[in-house]
Amino acid sequence: MDYEQIIYEVGEGIATITLNRPDRLNAWTPVMEQEIRQAMSDATADNEVRVIILTGAGRGFCAGADMQRLDKSSQTEVRRLDSNDRLANVRADAYSAGTVPGGNDLPQAFAYKHAYFPTVPKPVIAALNGPVAGLGLVVALWADIRFASESAVFATGFARRGLIAEHGIDWILPRVVGLPNALDLLMSARKIGAQEALEMGLANKIFPDDKFIEQVRDYALDLATNVSPRSMRVIKNQLFRAQDMDFGAALHASMKDMVESFASDDFREGVEHFVQKRPPNFTGR
Repeated sequence: MDYEQIIYEVGEGIATITLNRPDRLNAWTPVMEQEIRQAMSDATADNEVRVIILTGAGRGFCAGADMQRLDKSSQTEVRRLDSNDRLANVRADAYSAGTVPGGNDLPQAFAYKHAYFPTVPKPVIAALNGPVAGLGLVVALWADIRFASESAVFATGFARRGLIAEHGIDWILPRVVGLPNALDLLMSARKIGAQEALEMGLANKIFPDDKFIEQVRDYALDLATNVSPRSMRVIKNQLFRAQDMDFGAALHASMKDMVESFASDDFREGVEHFVQKRPPNFTGR
C-alpha cells in the first residue's frame, strides 16, 4: 500500500519501517499510528521478513505526540470521569484491549493484532536516532531491542505536560530500567543522553552517528541470516509469557517448548549446518 507518513522497505530478510515526518521530528499522529499498524501486520504476514527495524527519518526518532494536534484536541474534547472512575468521551478504538503473548490484557492505543509490538512474532529493533520523547519513548519501549545513536536523547515528558504514565509505560519501563530509574524518568521527565540510557538498560548498545543505521542493519542481518526464525518466535513468546508466571510454571512451560523444538525442521537444520560447517538454511518451521 501507499503510505503518507512512514516508509516501508523489505530487503535481505529485514523490514525497515521509517517514521517519515522529519520536518516535525516524526511527531506522532493518528495517520502514522494506523500506518505502523498496517506495516507491522504486513511484516508479520511476509515469510521473507525475519527481522523488523523501526527508525526515524532525519535527525530524530520521534519527538512524541504532535503537540499541535494535542492542543487542538484539548480545545474540542473534554475528558471526564464517570462514576466508575473510568475515562469517558474517549474514542473507543483508541483504548480497546490489547493482548501480549502471555495473555496480559493491556489497554493501549496499539490494541489491534500485530500492532502492539510484543504480539509481533518476529524481533522488532528500534533504531533510535536523535530525540526519543514522550509517546516516541513508549513506542521504543515496545520494541524488543533498542539501539541508540551517540546523539540520541531520551525523555518521558508526560509530567511536564500535566499528563501521566501513558500507553503501558508504567508496566514496561520498570521492567526495563528498574523501579527507581522508572520513577526518576517519569516523575522528573528530565532528558538523558545515550550513555546514561545505556547504563540503566534503556538502550542495549550505542553506535556512532556516522555508522548508526549500518551497524543496526548488520545486527539485524545476522539475525535474519544465522538464527532460526522459529527459535526467535518461541523465545519472544516465552519471555513475555513468563512475566506473569512463577519459576515452577515457567520451567514447566519451557520444558514443553523444548520437547516441541526437537521435532522442528529448524532444530534438524541447526544440527546439520553446524556438523557440516556450512551456513544455515532455516525455514522457520
